[in-house]
Amino acid sequence: MFAMAERAAAAAVERIVHLAAVDKWYGRYHALRNVDLMVTRGECVALWGPSGSGKTTLLRCIAGLEAIQAGTMEIAGERKPVGAAVRPATTAGVGMVFQRSALFSNLRVIDNLTIGLRRVRRMPRREAEALAMHHLAKVRMTDLALRYPSQLSGGQQQRAEIARALCMEPQLLLFDEPTAALDPELKHEVGAAIAALAQDGRTVMVATHEPLLIDALQPRKVLMAEGAIVGESGAP
Repeated sequence: MFAMAERAAAAAVERIVHLAAVDKWYGRYHALRNVDLMVTRGECVALWGPSGSGKTTLLRCIAGLEAIQAGTMEIAGERKPVGAAVRPATTAGVGMVFQRSALFSNLRVIDNLTIGLRRVRRMPRREAEALAMHHLAKVRMTDLALRYPSQLSGGQQQRAEIARALCMEPQLLLFDEPTAALDPELKHEVGAAIAALAQDGRTVMVATHEPLLIDALQPRKVLMAEGAIVGESGAP
């Protein structure tokens, strides 16, 4: 009995995402339907399916950008509130990179990375910049730290977004169609950067319908259609 309790506790600690019977509506539109999903620490999971299948909505709910109306959602140890009147609240320990760059155009790359550290965490400038350069090195961007977003290619902007997310030291990284707006060469560049994070043991979830990105990541594929999970494939 004691050993069973220990195993259950260990599984709970390692569980980063736990969804049970999750439903989400936009008015009359049923965007997520009875979704059950578990992601453990260090996993790489791809939400795979056509546009409109619910991939982006599911990521936004996990990030806390959208609230759910039914079911149970526990993210990085935090139980999310549920109900029609619940206001969205971002989830601590979760970083998200969107399809299109959200970098501040009037700030240099390094300032984009440090603004959250300095304003939210009250980190001294020198310490924040050292952390920013550490994560820029991970995505091979240190030589572009002083450039503005307009001086970067689409792939470089996405890599800067990844570094910015890493600066907040998330337990879980979410990517919403990160290569959809890029040409084939840049798709490979960004895919390689995300794959490197996954191989480094980061917990990664990616919404995509790009075969090239799937090939780079070799993830567990969670198949979605019409707001529901309809199957899984690939290695856990």
